[in-house]
Amino acid sequence: MTSSSLKTIAVAVVSAVIGALLTAAAIPVAGQNRPAAAAYRAPRAPDGHPDLNGIWQALGEANWDLEAHVARPALALRPGPFGPVPAASVIALGAVGSVPPGMGVVDGEIPYKPDALATRKENREKWIERDPEIKCYLPGVPRATYMPYPFQIFQSASAMFIAYEYAGATRNILMKDPGPPPVSSWMGQSSGRWEGETFIVDARGFTDNTWFDRSGNFHSDMLRVEERYTRTAPDVISYQATIDDPQVFTRPWTIRMPLYRRLEANAQLLDFKCVEFVEELIYGKWRKTPLK
Repeated sequence: MTSSSLKTIAVAVVSAVIGALLTAAAIPVAGQNRPAAAAYRAPRAPDGHPDLNGIWQALGEANWDLEAHVARPALALRPGPFGPVPAASVIALGAVGSVPPGMGVVDGEIPYKPDALATRKENREKWIERDPEIKCYLPGVPRATYMPYPFQIFQSASAMFIAYEYAGATRNILMKDPGPPPVSSWMGQSSGRWEGETFIVDARGFTDNTWFDRSGNFHSDMLRVEERYTRTAPDVISYQATIDDPQVFTRPWTIRMPLYRRLEANAQLLDFKCVEFVEELIYGKWRKTPLK
């Protein structure tokens, strides 16, 4: 092949490459030079507000740990010869008792005060004794939302009610703020209002006996939670909860996650009133002849 032929081939190759690059440059990068997608408009309830009625459920690992975390062998651990191993009380659970990894639903780390962070560490070490979920206590807010069970929202023009499958927990969300809660309670006192497409709930009046997850994240009875429910797709609610507890945290912090509609033709809440399932755990030692 002559030098003239090689030069001709080289020029052709370079021209083809340049042409391809110019063509690629003309194609807009995803998200650029395209009309913005229209904001989703949810179906309307009779009063004109977005319709939140339905059975919903969170998917994810938030109930194990709100923060980003790697997989670990158990929630209750003890030192082992080559690293932590499951505590004696949970070792028989094997992989069933392990913790799946999670990306987290809070930005960064939860802003604990130093003494509160030490309490969380102790909660983790004594998880099997302290986690309220083990004893089937009512889960509190926002934990009731992202436990691995569905819940149902009942919405009317004058009321909003949420029924949770876990432990038969319920919340009556008042549409007018009644003022300070008269007493503290597991599920607190909730009042709601609409701001455009978003339903905002102010929840307060909690006891300090609930946790945020299975990893010992806790609060005091000064807890106040602002929840935001926004329909962002036909079967999705964008959920956000801002946690404010000046006794435990240095500043308010926020969790975010999607809630998905249960689409089974016969979707419904079933009974999971687990109180009777823990009677042996709590009272078994008081039997006249305790079981082994």
